Amino acid sequence: MSGSSQFRLLGQRRFAPFFATQFLGALNDNVFRNGLVILITFQGVIVAGMDHTQLANVAAGLFILPYLLFSASAGQLADKYEKSMLIRRVKVMEIVLMMLATVSLTTESYSLLLLVLFLMGCQSTIFGPVKYAYLPQKLTDDELVGGNALVESGTYIAIILGLIVGGIAVGDEIALGFDVTRQTVLGACLILVALAGYATSLQVPKTAAVDPTLRFNWNAWQETWRIISYAREDRSVFLSILGISWFWFFGSAMTIQIPAYTLDILNGDEAITTTLLAAFAVGVGIGSLLCERMSGHRIELGLVPFGSIGLSLFAVDLYFAQPQAHSVPASSIIEFLQRSGSWRVLADLALLGAFGGFYSVPLYALIQKRAERKHLSRIIAANNIINSLLMVSAAIVSIVVLRLGFSIPELFVVIAVLNALVAIYIYSLLPEFLMRFLAWIVINVIYRLRPAGLDNIPRTGPAVVVSNHVSFMDPIILGGSVRRPMRFVMWYKIFQIPLLRFLFKNAKAIPIASAREDKQLMDEAFEKVDAELAAGNIVCIFPEGGITRDGEIQRFRPGIEKIIRRRAVPVVPAALGHLWGSWFSRRKGGGIRKIPSRLFTPVPVLFGEPVPPDEVTAERLELLVRTLRGDMR
Repeated sequence: MSGSSQFRLLGQRRFAPFFATQFLGALNDNVFRNGLVILITFQGVIVAGMDHTQLANVAAGLFILPYLLFSASAGQLADKYEKSMLIRRVKVMEIVLMMLATVSLTTESYSLLLLVLFLMGCQSTIFGPVKYAYLPQKLTDDELVGGNALVESGTYIAIILGLIVGGIAVGDEIALGFDVTRQTVLGACLILVALAGYATSLQVPKTAAVDPTLRFNWNAWQETWRIISYAREDRSVFLSILGISWFWFFGSAMTIQIPAYTLDILNGDEAITTTLLAAFAVGVGIGSLLCERMSGHRIELGLVPFGSIGLSLFAVDLYFAQPQAHSVPASSIIEFLQRSGSWRVLADLALLGAFGGFYSVPLYALIQKRAERKHLSRIIAANNIINSLLMVSAAIVSIVVLRLGFSIPELFVVIAVLNALVAIYIYSLLPEFLMRFLAWIVINVIYRLRPAGLDNIPRTGPAVVVSNHVSFMDPIILGGSVRRPMRFVMWYKIFQIPLLRFLFKNAKAIPIASAREDKQLMDEAFEKVDAELAAGNIVCIFPEGGITRDGEIQRFRPGIEKIIRRRAVPVVPAALGHLWGSWFSRRKGGGIRKIPSRLFTPVPVLFGEPVPPDEVTAERLELLVRTLRGDMR
């Protein structure tokens, strides 16, 4: 799969019926929610003394409250039972709810519609763990990013269609043409989409239960704490869940305000609301689909900080695009687009969506890859619980900030600042994200990597990678090429450079000196290498002992033999090519050259077959690395 397009999955039964089913479910959710919000916002509906601004936040809170209450039970169901059966039962539930919604709409029972919204949240709660636990059972690791990208982009395409269909359904044209109420048109759409979703669910292939002997725990609160403990077993998984949950806070707080933002700030109508939300959804869809290409068909955590930077940047720019309420009403999309700043508003929303895709897709794929398979549905349920807490918090924070007198554009700035603070906090807890981001920037802006032999890197367990050393960028190039985190053994003086010290310390690099320079530091380095290998990690060393000054591979020092005598692990030879003469090599005088050279150069990064520990010698590894590199200096 690594060399093929993610779109091939759409022609395969293991993915296509599932994709269509979740797509239609997302479509129906958004037809209903958008139609309801527009009816409430633009008809001046008052429920329990709440106006349209408050009702929009209350409606959002009601939809996601079940995720907090029932996700623990939903996770147990998804692990205990066969998933295609669960999917079909969820779709039957959807049909019943859409019939109830239609009755509520035609009788204009808006209080009852809020109850239906809550029940739809219950249905989505059950489907959530099934949806994300299904993918890793049917897709390979190399397909996870592409599969998640398709699901995310499909969801947001469904959102776009839901916005359009919901907006059209509650408009006057169809209702007048058929001589029925707008509520009747909306209800008919909901039932038809639900029936189509059930039809596609019949084609979803059977997917075995991962824990059929699971004893169901009816104590939801007790089970909630248990599944959160499952999620916390792997630090990177739990922090990824926190990152995803923050994105739901951010996205909810932004998009919930769009109808009121349209009415109160842009002085627009329902069609403009739909256009703005569609711009955001298009952005997420495009960003999600680009993830596979930008990550090279693998889980690239470097995209996560890239996404968070864009989220804050364009949320702030959305404030400057229209900081004050517009005095002249826009009665059509054309009138709106003719205004100064309108295209900027649309662009900001689309880019917010795109960077949201860059941010969320790798995190979902990371959870699916690293989480314990037996507990995956419950870990996804834990993700949904924390998501729901953050989404409820988003509704509450939005209400509080607006009641304090802030305008909606000012609320966007508040959210952007919070996003920056949360991002800094998460990346300080898990520096792997930040280091992967820096590596991703370097290898995509400065060079064009051409990795080969990545399958020779063990998927699990300890190993040592040995490589020739050509430039200051070698650790970043190697780290950006290998799917697993690596611990680099590096000359101690690099750690005395302030910026590099910060970067490599957070990457858990190991400083080393020669026995002549500092024997104690050398001994400590060997102890740390052994500890990392004992923990099952990959350690990378440069046995030449320094960056080449003539472009040739220098004699490998025997330190590698000492490491392997102490801890018998396989050693993977690696070779870097076409870096001699680059900006960060020592050609022509040493150090970083003043004039950039070999920018955008294709850089071969070659990994040979692992050498068994009993066959490791410095001389043999040097010969293997020389052979791999050949004449590609």
